[in-house]
Amino acid sequence: MKLSDLHPAQGSTRRIKRLGRGIGSGHGKTSGRGHKGKGSRTGGNTPPGYEGGQMPLQRRLPKRGFRRLLANERARLEFCCVNLERLGVFEPGATVDPCAMAQRGLVRAGKQVKVLGNGSLSGALTIRAHAFSKSAQEKIVAAGGTAEIIRSSTASAVSPTDSAV
Repeated sequence: MKLSDLHPAQGSTRRIKRLGRGIGSGHGKTSGRGHKGKGSRTGGNTPPGYEGGQMPLQRRLPKRGFRRLLANERARLEFCCVNLERLGVFEPGATVDPCAMAQRGLVRAGKQVKVLGNGSLSGALTIRAHAFSKSAQEKIVAAGGTAEIIRSSTASAVSPTDSAV
């Protein structure tokens, strides 16, 4: 096989439409654009969803469902979540706080931390975080450790998971 023998499969390509090549070509004069109007002009045509001035369907239909407002977005508490199985890197008896987790690369520094209950603990740990899930609290206590909630000044609202241990 040579490069000169290569060609597309039979029927996979068709000839290009040669526009503006005279009346005999079938695509001469207006080049298939018709006479006058927006569609005949350069750069002219309507955007998708345009209905000729009629109120578009997207604006006619009622809006439903929850749309998060930007003001609410800023006030929302953002947590970095850590599962118990990832806290196994700490030796038993250690005190684990957000700074220690950030040094090990478990969470991003300066973020609020929530501990979730996926996995189990091998030893007793003192875990300090901004929030705990109920299953995480139960597993920490069952392993002989303690779960301490950090009250941060940056939190504008009290999270429902900030219950006393």
